[in-house]
Amino acid sequence: MATATALTSVTLLLSSQTAEAQSASSYIEKGIEEGKRGDLKGAIVDFTRAIEIDPQNARSYYNRGYARGNLGDYEGAFIDYTRAIKFNPQHVGAYNNRGLIKDEQLGDSKGAIDDYSQAIEIDPRHIDLYINRGAAKSGLGDYEGAIDDYSNVINIDPQHSFAYLARGDAKLKSENHQGACFDFKKAVSLGNQPTAQWLNSEAGTWCRNMRQGHRKIALH
Repeated sequence: MATATALTSVTLLLSSQTAEAQSASSYIEKGIEEGKRGDLKGAIVDFTRAIEIDPQNARSYYNRGYARGNLGDYEGAFIDYTRAIKFNPQHVGAYNNRGLIKDEQLGDSKGAIDDYSQAIEIDPRHIDLYINRGAAKSGLGDYEGAIDDYSNVINIDPQHSFAYLARGDAKLKSENHQGACFDFKKAVSLGNQPTAQWLNSEAGTWCRNMRQGHRKIALH
């Protein structure tokens, strides 16, 4: 009889935990829908309710952080992304978004690079991570590092016009004018309209008139 009672208690406990998880999930989904409708404050209320039910749910913290960030509460968003990472160390989105806050709001580009790098280890084919890390590196004057990151994007997606534009900018800043011009023209060929407008403007004359060097074939 004692064994049967113990098993019943375990079953009730598991049922209770399952119900709580389902309840937390329903608040998360409700909050996401509210966020899509533009009611970010209402979404935060629902994500907070989900956290109260399940305080270790990384998804709740991540979504609340996203909503807070979009409302300009970067400190609150930073805290929530950090908690999301604590409860799910593989959460690529939390690393990326926390990195953006570090770079754009806190002036901590090195810290941002650390977050992007951690996320890249988890998902090495996530294009946005390389774009963001490249921008942070460029902001620190590490143009070669930025060029490497934008090149990684191009290797993953050869049609990514913005990656060519960003790599061209990094090359220009590192005094590689011919390489920069090649990338700018490539971005235009892929349909990047802002680059096309620049190339056809007075500011883009130097590149528009530049001829790309021809490579000789070595004797063999």
